[in-house]
Amino acid sequence: DAVYAEGLKHHATFRHGNLNFQILPESDFGQRYVLQAYWFSWINSYFEEFRRNPDYLKLLESLIGRDIRQIAQQLHWKPPGANVTGYRFHQDLRFRNQAAFDNVADATVTTGLAVDRATLDNGCLQVVPGSHKLGYLGLSDEGTGELMKGLTAEEELRKVGIDPATIVPLVLEPGDLALWGLLTVHGSSPNKSQHDRAFALSSYVRADTTQRGEWAFRDGVSVPLGKTPALCKYEKLFEEPGPMYDTTAWWK
Repeated sequence: DAVYAEGLKHHATFRHGNLNFQILPESDFGQRYVLQAYWFSWINSYFEEFRRNPDYLKLLESLIGRDIRQIAQQLHWKPPGANVTGYRFHQDLRFRNQAAFDNVADATVTTGLAVDRATLDNGCLQVVPGSHKLGYLGLSDEGTGELMKGLTAEEELRKVGIDPATIVPLVLEPGDLALWGLLTVHGSSPNKSQHDRAFALSSYVRADTTQRGEWAFRDGVSVPLGKTPALCKYEKLFEEPGPMYDTTAWWK
């Protein structure tokens, strides 16, 4: 709630370093909404400790070791009435500059924590089991590839060899955690309920595969953020550190 309230202070999408709030303005939606926040650990001490909680190491160590960097930290909200809260089916590999990593698909684990109860009605995450074995499929890559504009037609999935009947909705209770890889095909529907659906994502990578990301654990020891942000995904971080606003109306 504190992070959402911070986002509402901004009239449009805002970036400062890796901190980012994606805003829907009241001029087009009747009221102001926050859809996503990135790297809010820079302004919220609870989440700065949360991102490197030892319980994450317990889950990640057998998969990517004890030296772990964090590439992404996100909160996704699906407020009732915001309308553009669905995500087209895609693979997260599209968001990584592969030249900056060594075998990034095998070295990365993304986690999603249910803050609110997640159901089909309020737009829970939906995944395609086994899809990580199919390679990169290019789903939703046409044009600008805007994930929250429109929804994936079943025919798009069939064209790349996916049977829509195999999609599994991840119905989660608050505190449940989902883990997936960069090649896992996933998406979600808009929130059709009267209740919000908040979802907290953290993406971690084995540290010896890249120089990118904020340290989360070094030899199993939790590492706090430094004085300045590290290059994670925003390629222009050092050229355009901000603060700055983006008023692009991508939803139109």
